Amino acid sequence: MLHHFDVSEEDIKKVLATALGKGGDYADLYFEHTFFNSVGLRDGEVNSTFSEIEYGVGVRVLNGDQTGYAYVENTTLEDMLKAANTAARIANAAPKNVDLPSAQKIESKNFYPIKQSWEDVSVRHRIPFVQKLNDRIFALDPRVNKVMVNLSDSSSHILFVNSEGLSYYDYRPMVSLSASCVMLENGVYETGRASRSFRMGFEFLTDDLIEEIANDAIDETAIMYKAIKPKGGEMPVVLGAGGSGIFLHEAIGHSFEADFNRKGTSIFSDMLNKKICGDFINVVDDGTIPFNRGSVNIDDEGVEGQKTYIVREGILTSYLHDRLSAKYYGIPSTGNGRRESFRHIPIPRMRATYMENGNATEADMIASVRKGVFVDSFTNGQVQIGAGDFTFFVKSGYLIEDGKLTQPIKDINIIGNGPKALADITMVSNNYLMDNSTWVCGKDEQSCPVTCGMPSALIRKLTVGGMN
Repeated sequence: MLHHFDVSEEDIKKVLATALGKGGDYADLYFEHTFFNSVGLRDGEVNSTFSEIEYGVGVRVLNGDQTGYAYVENTTLEDMLKAANTAARIANAAPKNVDLPSAQKIESKNFYPIKQSWEDVSVRHRIPFVQKLNDRIFALDPRVNKVMVNLSDSSSHILFVNSEGLSYYDYRPMVSLSASCVMLENGVYETGRASRSFRMGFEFLTDDLIEEIANDAIDETAIMYKAIKPKGGEMPVVLGAGGSGIFLHEAIGHSFEADFNRKGTSIFSDMLNKKICGDFINVVDDGTIPFNRGSVNIDDEGVEGQKTYIVREGILTSYLHDRLSAKYYGIPSTGNGRRESFRHIPIPRMRATYMENGNATEADMIASVRKGVFVDSFTNGQVQIGAGDFTFFVKSGYLIEDGKLTQPIKDINIIGNGPKALADITMVSNNYLMDNSTWVCGKDEQSCPVTCGMPSALIRKLTVGGMN
């Protein structure tokens, strides 16, 4: 795919040689050409469209723990050489002779094959699906007052080459469809939202998908009229299957990323190969789930997508590594080196993070709680990576009273400590569900698409903030 970026093998060699010309242990080039489109609907009609093209190359030089990085928004040899020189100077290495190996192309599995590329579909073919979702939501409930729909898609051509002689090309599709619903009843407004996102082509858009998102948006909104704000306090919390995976991602997952552990800022920095929770708990970060938003055929450092057990039978078995941290720990990378675009350096990032099934049932764990809450919809949260303390805002759930779900609840916080909460999980259900919504993870001023999921799980005790 060199021709796609209008570069030659000789150009690549010159740029890599320049990148290492001032010294350095390693260099790589990350070429990207991304087409992005969005269609927005508001007030009953499509009234906004947006298109953007991203094109350029990033040059990285590693010298021990020092990283030099520069990028240009074109692929002319002159500008690529300037970027390579800049990255080399930042890496602050001593000059040495460069002997580059012959190129070896990486062949990987394709976890997101498409039937029809978004690049081959015009805006007028997208609009009917957006309009149909709007109309379906209005048809489902007379209380619907306003609907906002957004369809966004992207197609990324990625070319990666490094000084070790490895190269790969990856075509990365992405599509997201979301709907926000506003209802009005007796002068009271309530809102809900539903979305789906996958690495798929135009075949993603189907009538079944429209129906699924429409019903979810209605259900998320309508339940709010029955919900109350419960009294706060310390109590058992049952995390519902699917969307509660964001709790796993934020409160615990970031602490498993190897850069935080390499620097000693994670609470898990000295816990590798130690027991951190019940032996019925297995936590996975997976880049190989077909069509999943967080999947990667190959990560942004030339490492093939793979499934990584972070926690196996209660023992912390692996951090999530990029090349830098893997070298530090003396192990292979887990394929978690990811970046937002060619303008950014790769860092350890999650992909699809989830907890595997346990052997209980959701009914069992609810029945075991005399007074607590069941939570299944989160909107945002804050986490301190070092200490592991977190606060999550819960959009919806239910009271648990005498072993039964009773009154719907809304607008509460759950507060606790991630590692302690993981250790305090006493039951894990057998109803694992991946939440395929439009999850985006932010870290070091970069964002990446991710997914999360889990079966229902019972945490012995968390602080619930509601109405006193």
